[in-house]
Amino acid sequence: MSDEQNLFGRQLPLTRGPANSSSRPAIVLNGQRRQCQRCHQWLLPTDQLPNQAWYCRQCLQLGRLTSQDKLYTIPEPNRFDPVGVPILTWPGKLSPMQGTAATAILNLTRRKRDQLLWAVTGAGKTEIVYPALAWALAQNWRVAWVSPRVDVCLELAPRLQAAFHHVPQTLRHGKQTTPYRYCQLTLCTTHQLLRFHAAFDWIIVDEVDAFPLATSPLLQTAIMTAQKPTGSHLYLTATPGEQMQRQVHQKKLAVTYLPLRYHGVLLPQIAVCLIWRWRERLAKGKLAAKLVRQLQAYQQRGQRFLLFVPHVVDLKPIAQALQQAGVTGGMTVHAGDNDRAAKVQAMRDHTIPFLITTTILERGVTFPDIAVVVLGGDDPVFSTAALVQIAGRVGRHQNFPTGEVTVYCHSQSRRIRLAQGMISQLNRQGKRLGGRYK
Repeated sequence: MSDEQNLFGRQLPLTRGPANSSSRPAIVLNGQRRQCQRCHQWLLPTDQLPNQAWYCRQCLQLGRLTSQDKLYTIPEPNRFDPVGVPILTWPGKLSPMQGTAATAILNLTRRKRDQLLWAVTGAGKTEIVYPALAWALAQNWRVAWVSPRVDVCLELAPRLQAAFHHVPQTLRHGKQTTPYRYCQLTLCTTHQLLRFHAAFDWIIVDEVDAFPLATSPLLQTAIMTAQKPTGSHLYLTATPGEQMQRQVHQKKLAVTYLPLRYHGVLLPQIAVCLIWRWRERLAKGKLAAKLVRQLQAYQQRGQRFLLFVPHVVDLKPIAQALQQAGVTGGMTVHAGDNDRAAKVQAMRDHTIPFLITTTILERGVTFPDIAVVVLGGDDPVFSTAALVQIAGRVGRHQNFPTGEVTVYCHSQSRRIRLAQGMISQLNRQGKRLGGRYK
């Protein structure tokens, strides 16, 4: 790849750029405050190095940027080789409801409208976007498919590669070791968008309500900065936040609804089991008897499962307690786990029977024929949206459209009740479209 291509639609700190590149200071004084030009966040008065240079701590994970640096860029030229045909190589077929949603998204994309696909977990959001994506690629648009979660990107990458086999693609995330490639289709985490400037004609934001994107002005700004002034974006989620719902209500954001999964079976409802002082029991190396019996029964009949727990510090003692109870063969996983991708892949490959996980796997992963158990579901870490997403891990495959979702807690918190209510509301809407309980 040439030095020019490396800068197409990107903003990088370099000692010197190619002759046709432009540069600007990495940090500028805007009024009385200093602002980073990569992430557009404000510096604090304490963000100064011993040599008196200013630096940005907000985007430090992408490499330190100081007031002595310059950001180089070359405007995005959309200089791509012709895409091989057919562009869309996905052999599947959309259901009638999926097809209706796909047509609506395609029409809005053609009009360059900012839009939201509000679809129930397991509706097939990825496949619904395929026709619009194929059209965009045929127009020589540069497209980014982004998510705040690395796990989502890792699961999407092989699916998009298979569905658009002739389209050059690049995958970018914080732990990536392969060099960057200039491609028409970029799949990356939202953090990686900070390296781009007015690059993309269309940005697809998967799981837009997920942490940390939902609460991060930096990442929300990254999407707008990476998008061309003439570009547009598509948000994908099953649980949009209140602010996004207000944008829909105010008609600032076009919306396409799909309240039913592609196989027509309604969402599994959350069952609640009340247990007392489970942490005190865990401190003694034991778990609630009801929970142990349920997981033992799963293992005896070969039912694979995910066990969600509130915090990373809970993983090891819970794994040890299950081991003592004879529930064996599983692994623990969390956001900072260096082997996270390998463990998730082992679960996909059926080489392990269960994972004990934090909320890192609440969305973006699909395992056929899975049951879900949440321990400590009344902990604040389990928001209403998180509980709905966790429940949505169950019944996603057409051959296994049902399954159990059990939440163990001290009390049935308001968040749990709201999650049950949201699932019931979605199922009522799904019934009107012909949805059923199997």
